[in-house]
Amino acid sequence: MLESPENKVLQNDFDVLAKSDVPFKDFDGKTIFVTGATGLIGSQFIKAVACYNRVNGTKIKMVALARSAEKAQKVFGDIPGIDVVVGDINGAINYDGDVDYVIHGASATSSRFFVEHPVETIMIAIDGTKNILDFAKEKNVKGFVYLSSLEVYGTPDNSKEKIGENDYGYIDQLNIRSSYSEGKRMVECLCCSYASEYGVPVKIARLSQTFGAGVEYNDGRVFAEFARCAIEKRDIVLHTQGNTVRTYCYTTDAIAALVYILLKGEVGAAYNVTNMDTSCSIKEMAQLVCDTFPEAGINVKIDIPENVASFGYNPEMIIRLDASRLESLGWKAQVGIKEMFQRLVESMQVDR
Repeated sequence: MLESPENKVLQNDFDVLAKSDVPFKDFDGKTIFVTGATGLIGSQFIKAVACYNRVNGTKIKMVALARSAEKAQKVFGDIPGIDVVVGDINGAINYDGDVDYVIHGASATSSRFFVEHPVETIMIAIDGTKNILDFAKEKNVKGFVYLSSLEVYGTPDNSKEKIGENDYGYIDQLNIRSSYSEGKRMVECLCCSYASEYGVPVKIARLSQTFGAGVEYNDGRVFAEFARCAIEKRDIVLHTQGNTVRTYCYTTDAIAALVYILLKGEVGAAYNVTNMDTSCSIKEMAQLVCDTFPEAGINVKIDIPENVASFGYNPEMIIRLDASRLESLGWKAQVGIKEMFQRLVESMQVDR
């Protein structure tokens, strides 16, 4: 049984991972518990492992924690080797079986949610992570990866060419949009505290904005909107000047990174997960999409509304993450930004 029979682009991603030298084989006979299992990264990690099992004959067991049994069935169907546990990280985690590894990816993800529900954003991060850390402590796991974010860096020093894991910038804690970034910072400290006090082997993956095949058509993030504009032949309209510069990561590169961090990362350490060759501004990214899909006949336009703060955008910044620490574990990004959009658009057309 294929893991994504309806989406050949996504299935190709899984097949490429299954035949790569990413050390999934080290999980053979082990159980990996994933929160945020129906989200982009969680679901693709689980399916990638299922594909690896099918192609290589390994027996890695995946346990998917999902809030909705219906959504989990829609995402995973009857793929072998996946156990679905219906539950919520905001309550106690109940699973009777053994667990060797945990990937904690459950989180609020929408910028608009951060500004409309800042209290919930903070409490989901802190209370939810405490619950899964207690669960990992009880199960005496061999490894635990927390999916953090580049947003922990705040607004960094623009004089720095690249941002390493110790290059923290400014966050205005009185701005409710900071509910997400401050929540991530506090949870990173909580993770390291559990590692120090209770011996839970937590490592931290600081993901840059990550996208690729498998992103839902109605996803609200900027890369998905740009892809929709190309598909629907609509001009790309920016609500800021688009000067913010970031680096990005393809989904399968991020999945591979989690494997390396889980198996080879240092306990209590953080690792930037990004393709260092993808650095561009939002405006440059919009223009790249226009140029990559000339048949769409679209252009970039700027229209800044009076209530721009309600969109939940971050302050303008330059943040090029340095992934050298992750690369020292043996990981290397494979997919560049133009191919990221080509595969994203092809995949989204399937789900349209």
